This record gives sequence, C-alpha cells and structure tokens, in this order.
Amino acid sequence: MNIGRSHSIRSSKGNSDKSAPKHRFALSSLRGNIGQPELSKKLRQLIKSENHAIGAYEQAGRECQGIASQLSEWGESTEDDAVSDISDKLGVLLAEIAEQEDLFAQNLEDSRGVLKQIRNTEASVAPTRQHKQKIQDELQKLKYKEPESTKIVVLEQELVRAEAQSLVADAQLTNVTRQKFKEAYDLHTAAIIERAEKQILLAQHARRLLNMLDDTPIVPGEERQPFANAEPAREVLNDAETSLRGWSSRVEPIPTSGAKLGSNAMASHTATADDSAQTADQQRVEAMERAQEQETETVVENPSAQPPYPHGTASETAIPTVT
Repeated sequence: MNIGRSHSIRSSKGNSDKSAPKHRFALSSLRGNIGQPELSKKLRQLIKSENHAIGAYEQAGRECQGIASQLSEWGESTEDDAVSDISDKLGVLLAEIAEQEDLFAQNLEDSRGVLKQIRNTEASVAPTRQHKQKIQDELQKLKYKEPESTKIVVLEQELVRAEAQSLVADAQLTNVTRQKFKEAYDLHTAAIIERAEKQILLAQHARRLLNMLDDTPIVPGEERQPFANAEPAREVLNDAETSLRGWSSRVEPIPTSGAKLGSNAMASHTATADDSAQTADQQRVEAMERAQEQETETVVENPSAQPPYPHGTASETAIPTVT
C-alpha cells in the first residue's frame, strides 16, 4: 500500500498488465472426485467450488484495476485540467479498492486450507469404516451359509479390533471437524468484514475527491476557472493511506474450548497428552482382544456355549464395552 506517494495511476501504465492468478491447477483438480472416498465427497466439492470463487475474486480485482487505469487515461484525454487530475487520483483509489479483492481472495484461500484438514481427516477415516463394514458383511454371510465354520470366531475377533479402531477414528473426525469448521469460517467471515470496511474507507475518500470538482455550467465562450484543488486532492490520497494503515480488526471473537488437538486429533493439554492418548487407545484394543480370546476359549471347551459375538444383522451387533 503506497497511496499517498502514488499520486498518479498513469505512472504505472507499464505495469498494468494483468498478473497471473495466484491459483494453480493441480492434478487433483483434474481427477476430481474419481476414486475418492464417499465420506469426503461433499466437502471435496465444496472446497473445489470455493477455489472457483476465489479465482473469480482475483479476476474481478484485476479487471477493476484495469478499469481504474482506463479511467485515468480517459481523464487525461479530456484536456480538462480538473477532470484530468480528479480522474487520475480517483483511479488510484479505485485501484486500491480492487487490491482489496486480491487480499480478500488470499484470506479465503487460508480459510479453504483449513477446510482441507477436515477433508483429509474424512478421507483417512473412510478406510477404517469400510474395513469394519467389510468384516461385518463377511461375518453375516458366513453365519448364514456356514454357521458351524471355525472362521466365524476369527472374524469376530477381527471385528472387535475393527470396532475399537473405528471408535478412535470417529472421535478423531468429530474433533477435527468441529474445531476446523469453526476456525475456517472464523477466517472467512473476518475476511468479509475486513474487505468491506477497507473498501468503505476508500470509497468515502473517493467521494471527497468528487466534491472537489466544480460542475457549474458555463456559457459558450466562457473560460473555466483554473483548477485550484490539486493540493487538497493530493492530501485526500495521503488521508486514504493513513486511514488504511490505521485500520484494525474489531470483529467479535469466536470463542473456542481452548483445548488444542494433538497430533492424533485428540485433546492435548500437556506435552505428554498425545502419548497418553495413544497408549490408552492401544490398551483399549488389547483389552478387547483379551476379552474376546477368553470367550473363544470358553467356546472351544464348551461347544454348546453361546458364541463370543451375538448372531444377528450388522445393525444389531453391539460394540463391546471395555473399561
């Protein structure tokens, strides 16, 4: 930002070429949702649509900067000193307003990056759910076709392990989703407010410039008075720069729980919390496996005993509780 010292937009004609968008195509954008987990499909589409919107804001900013330059060039061609001076300085402010579109797009990209963390977690959880469902399907099919098969016990043990892993994965997903959703749209809405407030400031100074132009009609042959507001008009640009530099965000904070997520997407209050959580998860799985093995031994010793995992549909299958 250098409004006060950039008293003319005409001096930057050589630099008015449209810059390339900051967004770049990636292979993932070409692949789309092909082969992607169903769980993360909707969020992937949202993130992709957001990318298009960000590109549109960047394009709008470049177009508006070009328009500001054209306004200055037109004013110069009028051979009216007042219109020439005011249009040039107005072009400076309009170019700065356009610059806010680019800043807005950058802030939206930050918000979009946070949403990607949710998408990645959804994608990582999908295989765990699919694995559990696959075991449940195989188990129910085997119970129906070969109810006496010894493989049923093996599948039931695998299902216990898959249930425990799924519980951990689901907890990780809900933790990441809530915190990152809140964080993403905190950034998004704050960016909207910043863009709006800064553009309002600049537009107000632009209106000051317009008030300096005398539009009193003249009669044929009458000479206009020389433009006497060149210095005040220059001061408007200085004031606009000062206003932008003095701007500060006053958005209402979005409260959070204060608990940060550890590397395993679980609550982390101390330096060792992540390790403790991982140990607890491992102990949970091991305890469930031990309980399953004990029940399996009972079945081997007493074939008439009930199997360690109840028969029924996948939806009726209860998740063992281990304390």
